[in-house]
Amino acid sequence: MKFADHSRSLTLAWLALVALTLISLGLGEWFRAAPWLPLLVAAIIWFKGTLVAFRFIEIGIAHPFIRRVVQAFVAIPPAALLLTVYFGETLARWATL
Repeated sequence: MKFADHSRSLTLAWLALVALTLISLGLGEWFRAAPWLPLLVAAIIWFKGTLVAFRFIEIGIAHPFIRRVVQAFVAIPPAALLLTVYFGETLARWATL
């Protein structure tokens, strides 16, 4: 890939990350009590992490083991968000001494 194409790809990825962040903020403000909002926010978090992993960390060209480890790492924050939202009281009980 030429430098100009790579630079354009990174710029578009950065703009997508900014747009997704602004969309997330708007969704949180407008649909604060919506029961589906945590699912959508978790999906956006996962997509942003995947975008960073493929465009900036370039896991697409990494060894398959490294790619799987990074993809699993990217999946942890949205999974933690959903576990906290839907099972927060249970997790808090388990975490107390």
